[in-house]
Amino acid sequence: MRIGCSGVVGHPSILGVVSENALRLLAVHAHPDDESSKGAPMMAKYLAEGHEVMVVSCTDGSRGDIQNPALLGQPHASRDMAGARRLEMAEAQQIIGVQHRWLGFTDSGLPEGDPLPPLPWGAFATLPLHQAAAPLVRLVREFRPHVIVSYDENGGYPHPDHIMAHRVAVEAFRAAGLPDEYPDAGEPWAPAKLYYDVPFNVSKYEAFHRALLEAGLESPYASWVASATEDDGEGHHPWAARHPVTSQVECAEYFDVRDRALAAHASQVDPNGWFFVVSLAMRQRLWPWEDYSLISSSVGFPPQGEIEMDLFAGLR
Repeated sequence: MRIGCSGVVGHPSILGVVSENALRLLAVHAHPDDESSKGAPMMAKYLAEGHEVMVVSCTDGSRGDIQNPALLGQPHASRDMAGARRLEMAEAQQIIGVQHRWLGFTDSGLPEGDPLPPLPWGAFATLPLHQAAAPLVRLVREFRPHVIVSYDENGGYPHPDHIMAHRVAVEAFRAAGLPDEYPDAGEPWAPAKLYYDVPFNVSKYEAFHRALLEAGLESPYASWVASATEDDGEGHHPWAARHPVTSQVECAEYFDVRDRALAAHASQVDPNGWFFVVSLAMRQRLWPWEDYSLISSSVGFPPQGEIEMDLFAGLR
């Protein structure tokens, strides 16, 4: 059973117009492009309702590899990956309409090999938590969000920067309202709700997998769905969410915003890759929601077994 939201605020067709009843949402992401692959339609929906939305990119993305085969022969991005990704982020920001801040840390890269090499000195994921979280605490106290959205303990997927983004988001949520903590980071502000994004919902990708096969198309999700019962030794599938879906935001009409924002991150996204293998119409029909798990709330939780349909539930 799904619990509907209490109505929209502002005019749904006017992006960027802040309602007098506006609420504020802060999305904490590890790298530029994460905001587009995880949450862009949700954010566009709330912007259209007249709310304020800000994205934080914790790192500069400087250690990312070029993922778009069409750009592999062009050396400019690899020479200045951070600069290329800054330009891509600016374009994606304009497409979604959000406010954006860089937290200022250096990308840790994704270590590969056996044994795994150490992370580069001074990279985001190597820093003490208090040092890494301090600028986010300051930003929370400045922006004063009612809702914070970030990743689960596994980072959504086990990239060291995603796991660190989770840690700093949880720390900022916990500490921003406490006057004795981070005393030089501004006036205290306590956000009301903390959500974890659930980008790899097994049920969602099973639905996509079946629909592709029924349409006579090849599914890139076959091995992922087949491995859904595997675990990482601690009872978890390595890519599946650690927490149940409690909340779904219906935002299918904004799925095209996600597609355009993702395409703006041209160095990181293959336009012919798995991000786009399921058509817009099929995604809108099969799974018109984005999935979240409510972790902490000062305004209550949905009744057990019921799905909340609004991240601002209890705040409007």
